[in-house]
Amino acid sequence: MASERITIHSPDGDFSAYRAKPAGGKGPAIVVLQEIFGVNQVMRDICDDLAGQGYVAICPDLFWRIEPNIDITDRSQAEWNKAFDLFGKFDIESGLKDIAQTVDLARRDASGNGKVGAIGYCLGGLLAYLTACRTDVEASVGYYGVNIPKFLEESEKITGHLMLHIAGQDQFVDADAQAAMHRGLDDNPHVTLHDYPEQDHAFARRGGDHFDADAADLANTRTRAFLQKHLR
Repeated sequence: MASERITIHSPDGDFSAYRAKPAGGKGPAIVVLQEIFGVNQVMRDICDDLAGQGYVAICPDLFWRIEPNIDITDRSQAEWNKAFDLFGKFDIESGLKDIAQTVDLARRDASGNGKVGAIGYCLGGLLAYLTACRTDVEASVGYYGVNIPKFLEESEKITGHLMLHIAGQDQFVDADAQAAMHRGLDDNPHVTLHDYPEQDHAFARRGGDHFDADAADLANTRTRAFLQKHLR
């Protein structure tokens, strides 16, 4: 596995991304969509793990318009305050433009096989959903995405495949929001929802306060099979 920082060129300006490649140098591409803590060690570790599975993983810096190269953790109140400030300032439409640029780069990358997926967490979980709605990715996975019910009308535009992992005790996605997601998406043949009734937000973030090894392993196993099916 090899990793590097790359620059992505867009009409709005240049922004950085972390890219990890598999040992063989080639594989399907996956765009990794950050939480509210930036392209931090957690995101880089996810990219490295995906590279170990044979994918070219690219995590773009989606906060670059606000402040480039954010790299913070969930370990202090000051960092949480910073993260929520960034979340409040983040423009989803601009972020999706950057994701589309990253998808385009990944699809043209000589290291890939032409297929592109996406995987995101928290804010990135919402963006993974919208990436499935607004781009041509073959597969997209969202973990405990926030605010998805606001965009359910866009689900009819999904042409690839989408998997969402829903935390039943999510402090940021209440029971009504979860029910709305099921009403809006259960009958969509492109979408698969998985519920984790006892889990809180970020149950798959290793080292986080709500990390649950068993639930994380189950979700990650489902994700691996899903990506293998649709990107290989």
